[in-house]
Amino acid sequence: MHIIQTRGLTRVYGGRRVVDGFDMNVCEGDIYGFVGKNGAGKSTVMKMIDGLVEPTSGSISLFGATSVDGGAEAPEEGARQLRRIGVLIEAPGLLPNLSAKDNLMAKALALGLVDAKVRVRETLRMVGLDSVGKKRAKKFSQGMKQRLGLGLALIGSPDLLLLDEPFNGLDPEGTRDMRTLLERLNANFGITMVISSHVLDQLDRIATRYGVIAHGRMVREMTADEVQAECGDSLLVRTADPARSLAQLERAFPQAAFTALPGGAIQIRGAFETGAVADALHGFDEPLLEFTEVKRDLEDYFVELMEGGAHDVESAQI
Repeated sequence: MHIIQTRGLTRVYGGRRVVDGFDMNVCEGDIYGFVGKNGAGKSTVMKMIDGLVEPTSGSISLFGATSVDGGAEAPEEGARQLRRIGVLIEAPGLLPNLSAKDNLMAKALALGLVDAKVRVRETLRMVGLDSVGKKRAKKFSQGMKQRLGLGLALIGSPDLLLLDEPFNGLDPEGTRDMRTLLERLNANFGITMVISSHVLDQLDRIATRYGVIAHGRMVREMTADEVQAECGDSLLVRTADPARSLAQLERAFPQAAFTALPGGAIQIRGAFETGAVADALHGFDEPLLEFTEVKRDLEDYFVELMEGGAHDVESAQI
């Protein structure tokens, strides 16, 4: 089931399309890594999903049932569905003069939770703030504020979490703890998550699917397995007879992916061993003109996607 599905989602500010015809698909149980440059429209998309910003046009379907059309009020059922969402977008909305415990209690009472005291205690323990529950929020470090912000998002036992840069301000230990907590919430409670973050190495450890946004438009959605397959190391091979070499390599390594590049080079990705490819080419009696291992990291991969998406938007506007 789709937990989130947007179609043609658009938001215009001052004549500028901050989000432009945006289509997004988040399935039940996903940890959805939402990737894009600053100003690409990530926060605006998340705010529209949670009803904090009204779409200019387009539609948002939540939990496979509710559809909210831009420019129209959400029906009563839509309002109930929005209560199933926990949100941490931009800076946590904390009451600085209240303690962590009282911040959570205020949110619990606003939600009408009958077991508010028990839920507050559990949430403080869950986000690692049980030892500082009586400390005022204004005295918290940025990392502690992020933890409390996550606690506020969790207090209503949501089915969906929208998290905008949840690793901000966390030291390495805090980042690991946050990542572990998110994994546990997903695995043990089935909470679906959309996580926007520039900390790509952390997303890489937990995301099951990705969406890449550039200039307000969806560039591409893909699974974590697809990202790994495309982002992994590759091999560039060039021989005197590239067409013959390509046909022979495809027969020898059926699990690998081959791309014929301009200039006669062959790019090899996926299931192969460098030494085995070299041995195969030697057995084919093919003179080697180039044999280069290419290392590629996750950041380079997503930057290429974002820049490619930005180029497509600019071309469409010309």
